[in-house]
Amino acid sequence: MTQDPLLTGLAALAAEPPESLLDRIAARWVRVPAPIGELTVAYTDHGIAYVHAGDGFTQAFRERFGRPLLPAARPPAGLLPALRTGRLSGLRLDLRGLSDFQRAVLEATRAIPRGEVRPYSWIAARIGSPRAVRAVGTALGRNPVPLLIPCHRVTRSDGAVGDYVFGTTAKERLLLAEGVDLNRLRGLAGERVFYLASDTTGVVCFPTCHNARRITPAHRHGFRSVAQARAAGYRPCRTCRPAEDIPA
Repeated sequence: MTQDPLLTGLAALAAEPPESLLDRIAARWVRVPAPIGELTVAYTDHGIAYVHAGDGFTQAFRERFGRPLLPAARPPAGLLPALRTGRLSGLRLDLRGLSDFQRAVLEATRAIPRGEVRPYSWIAARIGSPRAVRAVGTALGRNPVPLLIPCHRVTRSDGAVGDYVFGTTAKERLLLAEGVDLNRLRGLAGERVFYLASDTTGVVCFPTCHNARRITPAHRHGFRSVAQARAAGYRPCRTCRPAEDIPA
């Protein structure tokens, strides 16, 4: 990793720059293990700013953030368990520079529980822009902190997993590790079933909702849309909050 000219200039000062000044100017970086292999993570005094897989980290970071980089001696406290579980547990994120729309998309994505998925249209509806499905996909593709904000849990309405910043294979690997039955989802989608309802509770859910997973076969009913389920007398689950599906 080449030395940044700004840091070279600071090093040439007669007095060593204070650590607090460096942290305001530069980002720290560290390589860490993760469920999909080694990642390079950059963080600032505001929190984790960037998670990168593969080569080209330095160039990608500088093009996107315009900050110099310094190696860190160790990862920030809480980073490794957060990468494994997706639970931040107090770990801060530095999302400065994102638009209000991008922030809203990422905040909605953080609400998806481990082991569950939601369609892009759910994110769009949740942030009050139900027609902005493509824009949601673009925002997720620019997620600077994948795994920490679990954009791998957002999938296509047709049963396909969809694109991912680290590639489709990595996305499938992460979802399978969390217990998502991708074959079942594809099978349901092939039957045009995107929601599951229970005739004992009168509730309709997304198929991966923990409430839907408890429905026994004898009491399970599939629907193409929430409107169809409502017409049959079912009400949307208050946990997974299904919305009308708009194909991604």
